[in-house]
Amino acid sequence: MQLKDYFQLPDSMSVADLRARIGVKSDAQIRQWQHGYADRLPSPANCLAIERATGGLVTRCDLRPHDYQDIWPDLDEAKVA
Repeated sequence: MQLKDYFQLPDSMSVADLRARIGVKSDAQIRQWQHGYADRLPSPANCLAIERATGGLVTRCDLRPHDYQDIWPDLDEAKVA
């Protein structure tokens, strides 16, 4: 699920709640990821934090679809098993 879709769910956290939970500095940073401004992506550490904070609804693969397998090769192995 994309981050922008997550925030549309009725029981989702707000941008401010997610920011506080994962420890980033500003709501603007979350919104940049949410809307894909300037192709900005969360860091690998923030991807993992978002995945955990959303209970797996937004995954690392969702957040970094073009390079997650380079960062977390074990995720590709888990999909094959």
